[in-house]
Amino acid sequence: MSRIASDMQLMLRRPPRQQYAALCFRKRKKQPAPEVLLLTSRDTGRWVIPKGWPMPGKKSHIVAEREAYEEAGVRGKVEREPIGYYSYQKGMNGGLKINCRVQVHALEVKQMLKDFPEKGTRRLEWVNCEEAASRVQEPELKVLFHIFARRFANVESRPEGEESTEY
Repeated sequence: MSRIASDMQLMLRRPPRQQYAALCFRKRKKQPAPEVLLLTSRDTGRWVIPKGWPMPGKKSHIVAEREAYEEAGVRGKVEREPIGYYSYQKGMNGGLKINCRVQVHALEVKQMLKDFPEKGTRRLEWVNCEEAASRVQEPELKVLFHIFARRFANVESRPEGEESTEY
């Protein structure tokens, strides 16, 4: 029993595991605000964004881009710099939960494929940022959606030709 307690203490002290995600978005004509892509997780059916574990030899934004393709069948232009981070507890086989820190990269969707590795295992839906924030469970991801929406609101309210460094 003391060994189990000791193991649990060690697990709780471990730093969070790193994952990389893509916040997939598209701009619609006549709509200043972007739509973002949500998908359901395969195990619980929660609304999430495409994410995955690091891949040897691959940079974080490339991993995020790859996950967007595998999980949602989208291709596009991914940003090298992350737009933010969020944390969550990933349920593992056997009921164990591990802390994960997810680095999020924006990906502007240019193409939706008819065939992709995880087709048929998830539901996909395009929604506005406010709706996305209301559907996801992770508080920090909710905030990221609101910040992302403001990024486009700032672009729309500036005089033409003027750029912002705010994200």
